[in-house]
Amino acid sequence: MTTSIRYRIDLADAAAHRYHVTLTVPAPASDQVLSLPVWIPGSYMVREFGRHLSGLVARQGSREVPLTQLDKTSWRAETGGRGALTLEYDAYAFDTSVRTAYLDDSRGFFNSTSLCLRVHGQESHPHELRLAGLPSGWEVATAMPPLPGVRNGFASADYDELVDHPFELGTFWRGRFEAAGVPHEFVVAGAWANFDGERLLADVKRLCAAHIAFWHGRGKPPFERYVFLLNTVEDGYGGLEHRASTALLANRRDLPRQGQAAVGDGYLNLLGLISHEYFHAWNVKRLKPAEFMQLDYSRENYTRLLWLFEGFTSYYDDLMLRRAGLIDSARYLKLIARTINGVRATPGQRVQSVAEASFDAWVKYYRSDENTPNATVSYYTKGSLLALLLDLHLRQAGESLDALMRRLWKAAPRGAVTEELVLAEVEALGGRKLADALAGWVHGRAELPLMPALAAAGIGHSEEKAGWSASLGLKLSEGPVTGVQVKAVLAGSAAAAAGVSAGDELLAIDGWRIRRFDDAQQWGAESRPFELMLVRGQRVRTLTLRPLPVPALERTLVLAPDAQASPAALALRRGWLGD
Repeated sequence: MTTSIRYRIDLADAAAHRYHVTLTVPAPASDQVLSLPVWIPGSYMVREFGRHLSGLVARQGSREVPLTQLDKTSWRAETGGRGALTLEYDAYAFDTSVRTAYLDDSRGFFNSTSLCLRVHGQESHPHELRLAGLPSGWEVATAMPPLPGVRNGFASADYDELVDHPFELGTFWRGRFEAAGVPHEFVVAGAWANFDGERLLADVKRLCAAHIAFWHGRGKPPFERYVFLLNTVEDGYGGLEHRASTALLANRRDLPRQGQAAVGDGYLNLLGLISHEYFHAWNVKRLKPAEFMQLDYSRENYTRLLWLFEGFTSYYDDLMLRRAGLIDSARYLKLIARTINGVRATPGQRVQSVAEASFDAWVKYYRSDENTPNATVSYYTKGSLLALLLDLHLRQAGESLDALMRRLWKAAPRGAVTEELVLAEVEALGGRKLADALAGWVHGRAELPLMPALAAAGIGHSEEKAGWSASLGLKLSEGPVTGVQVKAVLAGSAAAAAGVSAGDELLAIDGWRIRRFDDAQQWGAESRPFELMLVRGQRVRTLTLRPLPVPALERTLVLAPDAQASPAALALRRGWLGD
């Protein structure tokens, strides 16, 4: 009989943000290697969780076992194979993001990648986790199955499952609903008293039902229970997918409030985040890049397919809001236009393809800086536009991206997806020409040909004048204390040609002090060359900016149904948007 690896997670010192972990290995190897992951699946960056571990000791009974540190996150215990091995250590937890761990006197949260050492050679054994030291009144929320007969005990089949179930601890709001007969739970921490929980449950239930119907028709999803863990804060946003749950972070002001029926922009962003992470339960947690079939927690895991697993998910997150009836088509078209405008104004799309950006996620997307817009393109946003383009072309051929995703669900061996498989399925649905076009879009560095495809779906477009600073290629932050600070300068723009640099503080235009950059439009500076006074490295200097014709920066796209669309275009639009 295979014995379980056991972890006891003790809330040892909330004021010091410290968990105490006791790990028991019933049958260790004679030279047992243990390590903490350096990354968490779904967030493609080496985060060095091991830097928060301290005080590691090992024992067999009363005997202290020598430990040798092998690298930044790995240790070897010289057990001689004589009886159970027990390790104890502390883990510092003070990160409110969805990726790591947090503990204070009001709330706890953790992913096991931040707390639970991996026992090399025994990853396939059952793993148990017990919580201890919870303050009176605190509750526990997780999708990890309970350990029978053990209060606050949980069981997983192996290490991969152990680290795929986050935990929320504390006093929080909790609601439940069923979708397709499957229990769903929604936990909200940090909400204001006027938060409308019933509305949130009703809206998310409709959303989940739309997702399940997309993948399975009248069938059931591939999980027996699903849990949403939402932490609301003053300012924050993010989500991380797991096999039967998601950890979410959002502004508490974006929650629906009692007495407010409209879907405001903040609540819409929250629903989009929920939709995105829920879609991931299929697209990346079960369908996944072939390279992710056996994860290596000690290093980067590379793939060129994040345009599919993040980009296509980003396409469907908003589309599912439309299909669930939470927004209308006009609102949905505004969301598409916003994405198109964002990608059009990114010089990096002419530097990297979405395949290259996927591969470089570890060092570019997740380590963004002032040059990121010039050096790479988001596989989320351009990937979602690629999905839109492919969907519209498939619909012209009498098929859809929906059909492609469901074919991949059935065709991928154990869920392993390769680019070759995707292209083969596209060819089966839309022909060789479309498959070749998709390969070109994935590996090319040109702007996607969206306008003809949208026109064929009965969607027209117009353009509006962009903000002045944006048209000059400036990304700014403005505040009464910090002044006007340059965060980034877009390549090929007027600001780049003039020599403006990220980090500059902008002081005056044509001798007039500015508190907000676009205020200078009041004295007509936007239509001609002007003098820009700035501070760089404590030195004041003056540059001359001359407006340049850069259409992608000067104009923003607006999408709307085409009143003159042909019957064929109207039929395609109805199939896509439902109206």
